[in-house]
Amino acid sequence: MITSSQERRYADRLEEFADRHPFVVDLAMVLALMACASFGASLTLPNADPPDQDKTAVALMGVSCLVLLKHRVYPRTAVVVTAACTVAAVSMGYLLTPLLLAPIMAALYWLATLTERKTTRVYGVTTLVAVIVAAVFADSMDHLSLLLRTIGPFFWLMLPLAAGNMTRLRRAYLQAVQARAEHAERTREEEARLRVTEERMRIARELHDVVAHHMALANAQAGTAAHLALTSPEQTKRILTDLTGTTSAALRELKAALGLLRQDDDASGSAPLEPSPGLARLPELVSACASAGLEVTVTTEGEPQPLSPGVDLTAYRIVQEALTNVSKHAAAESAHVRLEYTGSRLLLTVSNDGPSKPEPAPGRGFGVMGMRERAHSIGGELCAGPRPQGGFEVTTALPLQPATHLAEGTTA
Repeated sequence: MITSSQERRYADRLEEFADRHPFVVDLAMVLALMACASFGASLTLPNADPPDQDKTAVALMGVSCLVLLKHRVYPRTAVVVTAACTVAAVSMGYLLTPLLLAPIMAALYWLATLTERKTTRVYGVTTLVAVIVAAVFADSMDHLSLLLRTIGPFFWLMLPLAAGNMTRLRRAYLQAVQARAEHAERTREEEARLRVTEERMRIARELHDVVAHHMALANAQAGTAAHLALTSPEQTKRILTDLTGTTSAALRELKAALGLLRQDDDASGSAPLEPSPGLARLPELVSACASAGLEVTVTTEGEPQPLSPGVDLTAYRIVQEALTNVSKHAAAESAHVRLEYTGSRLLLTVSNDGPSKPEPAPGRGFGVMGMRERAHSIGGELCAGPRPQGGFEVTTALPLQPATHLAEGTTA
């Protein structure tokens, strides 16, 4: 195991060096192949005379080796030239040995490594047939049987093709693994960004509901107190007392929301957070609206059923935001909240009869959008718009128990 890992490290280092200095590697390879081919051209069978064209053989082998310097750019040309030189040398009477076949073996290896399988098959078979035919009819191999003349070249030329194909497959596998790793990393980053965006939107909705509602009530209470300061001191004092409660509630809910942001995984030493608000706190909401000059009536139809924490919080926030919008955008002195339990859904309606005030500037009204996002986050629906008989109405249908994949991230 240790030896295998060391060999793999050496092979990786060799590939890195070859990638950084390709010409140096190619030049060293060409010189080594030229030495092998020259030595192979001098070999003969026992009791056989060597050919007289020594210079011709050296020239052919030199050309077949030099053309390999361009094997990275022209692998097909390198195979054709080396095959032609080798066939010419064998036809001139030189003994077909693995040393003489070294240039063409190198060319076939790089052909199988650098080109597609179809190209390798066409050029490889053609080269194999040409060399075997030359070996069969060569005078230098008359002392060998036909089987030996064919099986030798076939084996030595199939070896680089198989090795090159394995190298190509290995490189393709490594590229696929790297591509999958990059895709997985990119997917994780996109998912993390999506989660951060969703969490940021959830926090923005929660802070908007807390700050906008309480600040709108405080503004209305302060305006009412200023209006009644001279004519009704006792009522003014009561409104200012309610104003203190409104600001205190705002601070408590804001502290709870910010506490969730600061809470780490190990919350053993932290103080318990205030429970999330729900429909049980509707009386407090109605009382706060009354002190701001908005009379709110609440009616319940059907048998009240237990709500999941996410649905309970969503229903409360929608009522809270709808009543806030009535105080800010409608010249109404009263509003009506209707809760209807039907089957597995809660139908919630907030309406008023007053005329609408001028619409806020574009891009500054997020109340209806926030209510709709809250409803959709737990699988509900929300509609908001003017009533045919006048006023404004917000209607939403919420499931009593939201689906698990929709309820994630809805708690405050």
